[in-house]
Amino acid sequence: MAEDIATTRLVESPEEALSPRELRLEHGGAVLRWGAIINTGLTVVVFVLALLGGLRVIPNLFPTLHNLLLGRVGVADDAAVAQVILLLQLDVSFLLVMAVGVLAREVWALAGVWVLALINIGAIVFLGFTPAIVTVVAAVWAGIIVSRDMKAFRVNPVMLKELRGRMRGVRAFVVLSVYLGLMSAFLALLYLIYEPINQRSGSAAAGEVGRVLFMGIVGIELMLIIFIAPAFTAGAITGERERLTYDLLKTTLLASPSFVIGKLESALGYVLLLLLSAIPLQSIAFLFGGVTELELILSLVILAVTAIALGTVGIYFSATATRTLAASVRAYTTTLVTTFGVPLVLAVIVNVLSVTLRGMSSTIEAILIYLNDFLTSLNPIATALATQQLLIQQRGFGFWTDTLRDGTTIPRVSPWITFTIIYLVVSTVLVVLSIQRTRKIEQ
Repeated sequence: MAEDIATTRLVESPEEALSPRELRLEHGGAVLRWGAIINTGLTVVVFVLALLGGLRVIPNLFPTLHNLLLGRVGVADDAAVAQVILLLQLDVSFLLVMAVGVLAREVWALAGVWVLALINIGAIVFLGFTPAIVTVVAAVWAGIIVSRDMKAFRVNPVMLKELRGRMRGVRAFVVLSVYLGLMSAFLALLYLIYEPINQRSGSAAAGEVGRVLFMGIVGIELMLIIFIAPAFTAGAITGERERLTYDLLKTTLLASPSFVIGKLESALGYVLLLLLSAIPLQSIAFLFGGVTELELILSLVILAVTAIALGTVGIYFSATATRTLAASVRAYTTTLVTTFGVPLVLAVIVNVLSVTLRGMSSTIEAILIYLNDFLTSLNPIATALATQQLLIQQRGFGFWTDTLRDGTTIPRVSPWITFTIIYLVVSTVLVVLSIQRTRKIEQ
């Protein structure tokens, strides 16, 4: 009997009824989602116009777009258009994140909606970023709706319960101690390998040693996240089914968004604790030079975004599968294919095209460069390496220009920005799909 209950199949059936409070929050989330949809449409329009301007189909288009969309930023016209596209995508990402937070009644979402509105108002005033009007209207509208019921927002109870249960035992501290011990041993090994180089080459090599130690720690953390983040979340919902407690949770007043987000936050909270605990080890690289505070901050951003994205992959398959083993296999397969398999295959294709089309026109060369940048942004390890290389070459951490073979310059963006946007959007979509799945009535 227990086996039959644990392996209950999910069928397409009506969703659970929503309370008046949930309908109000759903309305606020819908406003934020529509703001994201409109911003996505604006992004497509600006991209098409930029493509037409780049192909000289419409002359003098870039200056017009610059003055209209980002009039108070004194950069090149093509770079301004590229910044508009990325700013629109950042708004899309944050609007979707706030929409999920509102549905889950997260207390940070209530403040985040108004902060997002204030930031975009600042972008309009100081940067002349006129498309931010859409985000301001959506955020203020949603903020007014959800602020009518401020008591609905609180610290997620599922997250608190899971974290307290995880940290009360000895296991969490043992894992943390072993983790830091292994990281310290790896750092010492790297130092022993590069110490002779430092002694022979003097201070010039000290900076290289610092960078090697720093990237070694970040690389190990990335590999650990790739393997442990899906494991922490793949059994979050299927575990409740296997323990025969899922039906009890469904009968409580806990909303499905709060349940899903709480499970995700509890799992990612411990992963982020592991990342934060390794900051002193990363900071050892400052003793040798070659590493700046900006690199440390960007590495934490890449690590945190990677953990969030892979955690949502696990929570999605946990919501759709009936067994933890099946959810784990699907989560790891998807993670490895999307982070390594697909970018590797596409990178080979791009390199083949680059060799085949040698002597190509500047337009095709620019397209291949942007495609290669996009593929780099799909892989967290490639993103971290490319971002650090740009910082070493002093090309900045945001936008920079590149020169083609014919002398034409094109605007480019640091991979960590594109990486953050892509992974946050994908994460939000997976969370929404997970919420919809848990709202289905099981038979």
